[in-house]
Amino acid sequence: MHRRTSSPARWAGAAFGLIAAGGLLAAAVPAAAEPAAKKLFGTQKTSAALSARSIGSYARGCLAGGQSLPVSGPAWEAMKLQRNRNWGHPLLIKFLQRFATDLQEKDGWPGLLIGDMAQPRGGPMLGGHKSHQSGLDADIWYKPKPARAMTRKERADSWSIKLAEVYGKQVIKKNWKPEYVTLLKRVVSYRETARIFVHPAVKRALCDAAGEDRAWLRKVRPWWSHNYHFHLRLKCPAGVAGCVNQKPPPAGDGCGPQLTDWMKKLAAAEKWSKTKKKDPAKKAPKRRELRMADLPPACRSVLDADAGSLPRRTQSGPIPKRAAVPPLVRPAAAKTTTDPNLPWLRGIAAPAPKRPAQIPPPERKPR
Repeated sequence: MHRRTSSPARWAGAAFGLIAAGGLLAAAVPAAAEPAAKKLFGTQKTSAALSARSIGSYARGCLAGGQSLPVSGPAWEAMKLQRNRNWGHPLLIKFLQRFATDLQEKDGWPGLLIGDMAQPRGGPMLGGHKSHQSGLDADIWYKPKPARAMTRKERADSWSIKLAEVYGKQVIKKNWKPEYVTLLKRVVSYRETARIFVHPAVKRALCDAAGEDRAWLRKVRPWWSHNYHFHLRLKCPAGVAGCVNQKPPPAGDGCGPQLTDWMKKLAAAEKWSKTKKKDPAKKAPKRRELRMADLPPACRSVLDADAGSLPRRTQSGPIPKRAAVPPLVRPAAAKTTTDPNLPWLRGIAAPAPKRPAQIPPPERKPR
């Protein structure tokens, strides 16, 4: 009886098999263990030092070479600076400045208050929005700009004007003004505008006020929760590869059967909400968290790129320092105020940097 010895070829084959299997496991584990994309993009404080580019779609994308909107201008103010969401593609920055100036000079509007745009590198947000990922979206408040630059505290604590109830079928009469028709008609008049989203009740009011000139109503689309602001969406910049436009709005002014369907949706949602209060077990299905694998491959390069520009402060002088900016992350036990623009967003912002470890004091012996 002799002992069988393994040949070098057999050992090599076994080793190759182990390496191959380990490679497959290594490739599979990161994808499964990788944190949600919102946690990766939501903690970025600066833009990516790359050429300006909107990548992917509005709800599955990112932003390279983003710029920040100056927090104050002659015709606008950026709001909620503690969220660090006043970023966008350079096309969006220039558009907002031109739009605000045109409104002021041509229509007599005092100026715009601009809410959430995008994060420094776009991508999914820690809370509040499903879109706003490619740097081409902006929320614009119905509340006009005051005649002076706002303080940091005012920007953090202010809210817009409510034009409709959450499930309302009509606008709130005391809050609705004819100037809103001029405001919304102006924003859809630009060729860069893909569409705007408004509350269905606001769409109904615009349909009633439009008269014979109705072509501009096509870009005005009803959507949930837009009773305090309207959502501006621009088309992809010309010649930018990898930027995905939304399909054009349906033909027509959207004031017929499409609007009627939205009124039915509001009624059904209101009924469901009342049922939910009686039966807390009935909860809306949770949204699936996007992972990096769900975004265009180029978004990994955006995430890993060197830091680009820091947030720009202002074009019209420093912000009056009456109060410090609220902390980006509040303690878990602290109460937070619900933003009426985004009812589900409660103090969401990037995590604070970790403090260096401290040496604990020596334990005292009980006396």
